[in-house]
Amino acid sequence: MEILKKMKFLFLSLLFVFGGLILQSSTNDTQDEWPVPAEFKNMKNPMAGKADAKKVGKTLFDQHCASCHGAEGYGDGKKASQLDTEMRDLTSKEVLAQTDGELYYKSFIGRDEMPNFEKKITSVDDRWFIVNYMRTLK
Repeated sequence: MEILKKMKFLFLSLLFVFGGLILQSSTNDTQDEWPVPAEFKNMKNPMAGKADAKKVGKTLFDQHCASCHGAEGYGDGKKASQLDTEMRDLTSKEVLAQTDGELYYKSFIGRDEMPNFEKKITSVDDRWFIVNYMRTLK
């Protein structure tokens, strides 16, 4: 009888552990999904190709983004380790494959630990300059 109790306890313990792992795995998968409304996804970048985009965008990126995303955009900023969310490497193929509108939405509308920057960066042109600068990160 004692062996049966131990086996039942072991089975329930394993079920609890594996159930938690499965739940954690599915949670991580949904974290990577960040749906962007079509109105943003298809936005045209009015500042694309502007000569001063890199200089202005870098200055604004350094001021508002580098503390979490890192100076080079690798996700290694000094505040990144303090967050629950894993920082995205802005130089990754997955990030750079997104449309300018998707980058705009994710960078300025935000979600969860990625704050909304609409009040902090009020100039729409400045926001687009940051998107343009993000495109130069490699």
